[in-house]
Amino acid sequence: MIPNRNREEWLSQKPNEKLSKILKSVTWIVTSLVLVLVGLMRRPELRIPLPEGVDLGFLPPFHAMVNSIVAILLVLAVLAVRSGNITRHRNLMLGAMGMSVIFLLGYVAYHFTNTEVLFGDTNGDQVVDVAELASVGMWRVVYLILLITHIVAAGVSLPLILLTFTAAWSRHFQTHRKLAKWVFPIWLYVAVTGPICYLMLRSYYP
Repeated sequence: MIPNRNREEWLSQKPNEKLSKILKSVTWIVTSLVLVLVGLMRRPELRIPLPEGVDLGFLPPFHAMVNSIVAILLVLAVLAVRSGNITRHRNLMLGAMGMSVIFLLGYVAYHFTNTEVLFGDTNGDQVVDVAELASVGMWRVVYLILLITHIVAAGVSLPLILLTFTAAWSRHFQTHRKLAKWVFPIWLYVAVTGPICYLMLRSYYP
């Protein structure tokens, strides 16, 4: 159990430079691996067939639920640090990090084993034809704007989240606070738009 400490006690700790260097190296290795995986999982020829009877169709709603939990934890963490409860802030952020790891593992597993679901593709043939486009109208544009900004924000935020975590864990608190001001709204946007994209896409899942 992490002992409760006030803001002054946390900020008085000396930075751990050795740990900071190690975590920064880990940050860029993890970021590179994740981006490579995300790029590869979109290639149909790399699709991994599942054993008979195994279905990962439960993962998309699970991902939406996990993202929603992350959004709640992020807001609670900010409220905790603003009230001066650094221990609660730390615990909530560790929870948000843990849930994000669970999301990432499930997301990669799903997309390596399932074909991509397209907004407006009512017959599931992986093509949104003219008639389908006409039926969804501007909602497809709205969906694509949300999806593209969600993906871009997720890619940008990944190394920033890890660097912000690294700064806090190695006790570079000033750097942590400066990064967090930028990272928090981006991460929150990713966590909120993820479930919205799922809800808009839900009726097209098999």
